Amino acid sequence: MNLLLIEDHPELSLWLGRALKQSGHDITFALDGEDGENKLRQGGFDLVVLDLNLPLRPGLDLLSGMRARGDTTPVLVLTALADVSDRVRGLKAGADDYLPKPFDVNEFEARVQALLRRPKDLRPEERRVGRLLLDYKQNAFYLDGEPVLLSKREHALLRVLFEREGRAVSKEFLLEAVFAGETNADAVEVVVYRLRKRLENCGLQINTLRGLGYMLERQHA
Repeated sequence: MNLLLIEDHPELSLWLGRALKQSGHDITFALDGEDGENKLRQGGFDLVVLDLNLPLRPGLDLLSGMRARGDTTPVLVLTALADVSDRVRGLKAGADDYLPKPFDVNEFEARVQALLRRPKDLRPEERRVGRLLLDYKQNAFYLDGEPVLLSKREHALLRVLFEREGRAVSKEFLLEAVFAGETNADAVEVVVYRLRKRLENCGLQINTLRGLGYMLERQHA
């Protein structure tokens, strides 16, 4: 299994990574919130181990962003925060399990294995809208079998609209899901403009719905 470990304490990260590798897993490390966010957006992980107290960007923001983007990868939250309200916030944000520090490595490994044994997401491995296909395993779009070259933000925004085909998606939602809450609403318009250019002549269009946001729709002949 491919696991992402987002933990800012180098010794703890090394210790947990060693334990997971001994269990046969491939581990990708991130030592702060920004690096963790970048790796999360790359996708392809079977499980995320996430510390909440991270430099540069809080773990709770990463978790909320994942779920807003439709990323259903299981998440095991680690935190030194013992308050029940903190645990509740983590679970409400989309955590699958919660392990307070300090903890025993055997319990940690048991919780990881329990999450990995859960039934996989029932979502199919791919989804097609018109001539455009989204391969979930590769986290890539294909048009008539050819890969569509997109920037990270173009890919993320198109995926949000693609998975909500025929439904309006507000600019505020896109700012949170794609731009991590960036306050410059014009950023959404810039990426939408670029996507419209890339989607020309493919049978799909991104329509602007005044007061509602954007909607991906199939073009009618």
